Amino acid sequence: MKFLAILCLILLITTLAGQLSVKFNLPVVVGQLIAGIVLGPALLNWIQPNDLIKNFAEIGVVILMFMAGLESDLHLLWRFFKPSLLVAIAGMLLPLASFYVIGISFNFTIQESLFLAIIFAATSVSITVEVLKEMKKLNSREGTTILGAAVADDILSVILLSFISNSSTSSNLVLTLLLQLAFFLLLFIAIKWLVAKLMKWSEIFQIQVSEILMALILCFGLSYLAALMGLSDVIGAFFAGIAIGQTSYKKRIIDGIKPIGYGLFIPVFFVSIGLDLTFKGIIDDFALFLVLTAAGILSKTIGAGLAAKSFGFSNQSALTIGFGMVSRGEMALILAQISFQDHLLSANRYSAVIAAIFACTLIAPFLLRASIKKADEKAVSL
Repeated sequence: MKFLAILCLILLITTLAGQLSVKFNLPVVVGQLIAGIVLGPALLNWIQPNDLIKNFAEIGVVILMFMAGLESDLHLLWRFFKPSLLVAIAGMLLPLASFYVIGISFNFTIQESLFLAIIFAATSVSITVEVLKEMKKLNSREGTTILGAAVADDILSVILLSFISNSSTSSNLVLTLLLQLAFFLLLFIAIKWLVAKLMKWSEIFQIQVSEILMALILCFGLSYLAALMGLSDVIGAFFAGIAIGQTSYKKRIIDGIKPIGYGLFIPVFFVSIGLDLTFKGIIDDFALFLVLTAAGILSKTIGAGLAAKSFGFSNQSALTIGFGMVSRGEMALILAQISFQDHLLSANRYSAVIAAIFACTLIAPFLLRASIKKADEKAVSL
């Protein structure tokens, strides 16, 4: 019963925070993130992170990325494959180099510095997706490039982690890569043939929402398979959305799942990010926090932005793509937690790293929205 009261409070506060964000011309997701910070241990301490909230949040981010896949244009994603891949690579190389140097400068060991570099090389696209959808830019050239780059970024992060982890032998690494290759082969088959047949098959059931249920089965099933292969579950959800988006069921599935996602699970996901923040890391090691935050924003913006510029994007569009890659999230938090559990980061350093991840996540929507608005204003004035 207590969880129902917590859920009621979360939904009430996120609704009010979202409305305030709209009133002040801010991204709705910013209000929801701040709501989590206010309600959680950082300020009021009314709600503490727990397994039930984390489970709801995991469903929320999976549905969010499933919706992004549903609403994405597969032909556009394929068309911008090359710039997306280069943006992902450049958007990782500069943070890798920058954070390795920062780690060494702050007297981290070589292995600690490597883990720090990988933590901040990983991009989280879930918050970026929300801003792009809100501003109707998900299928723009910039939005498509960001989405493609974020998927590639996630895969590259997992491969890098496999290379430097003590627990990974060369045979384990080869096996992991082969399993991931098999997963993407399965995705290709699913997108090309399987999903349309399964959706058609769901019509034989005498259940009012059988198509919605089949879509959710595919979404959660592919998410689970992705996680089994060592990838982020959101990659499976995104490609499940892509696959269903190529069928005639697309609009019905969007209309059916949108209220479930945005009415319940997605707000809990954004609040859960804020709930995990404490100010301990900022206070204990303020200099490290500032350097990590600044480098987190600049390295992604410059690396990804320059790569986009090399493919003919305008300065403003390249900046938008760079800002779209700034947000860190679940992948960075997972990597930081692994580093802490393996005693590669001290408690104070871990807190500073977590605080910097949150700072990047909170600042990114402001930068992205401002850049998109500026690009739109330039387009109108021409």
